[in-house]
Amino acid sequence: MAVSSLEYSSQFDHTPFYCEENVYFLCKKLCANGVADADRSDLYVVFISNEKKQAYKSVFHLSQKTDLLGIRFFRIVHAPIFLRFFAFDRRHMKDPAGNWIAEPPSYEPIVAEDNNVHNLNEYIEIRTKDISTNVGAKLINGVSNKKLGVAMNENQLEEFFSKSLNEF
Repeated sequence: MAVSSLEYSSQFDHTPFYCEENVYFLCKKLCANGVADADRSDLYVVFISNEKKQAYKSVFHLSQKTDLLGIRFFRIVHAPIFLRFFAFDRRHMKDPAGNWIAEPPSYEPIVAEDNNVHNLNEYIEIRTKDISTNVGAKLINGVSNKKLGVAMNENQLEEFFSKSLNEF
């Protein structure tokens, strides 16, 4: 009897408030468990942000009341690329005095394949000028091949995931 994806979800460890690390390890686990393709080709990571990084901060700090109805941008990164190049040393999880805002995971921070130790800001910094103009072969190729994936608006996000990659 096959186990559904929902049944697998309860088997994933996660650390509250460390969303990026949780996504990183979830991608790896989905492949290891056979829920996703072993080469991770069917997985994508989506960052939500805007020019002021308000959408990102609102998702991260759910207790704060920030208008999420403003303009949101999305950065889509193909999981195989994300798992090679994402780096996170947890620096944004400390207050100005250097104290942890939330208890960090017990494992070491994520270091990228190129030995970068922190590039979260590169993923969540999305400007209007970064937004792709249409969802076509060039955009699909960018998502699959660019270190930081491709930035798009909400309509393009829906179009990207509703179209078959084979159409391009």
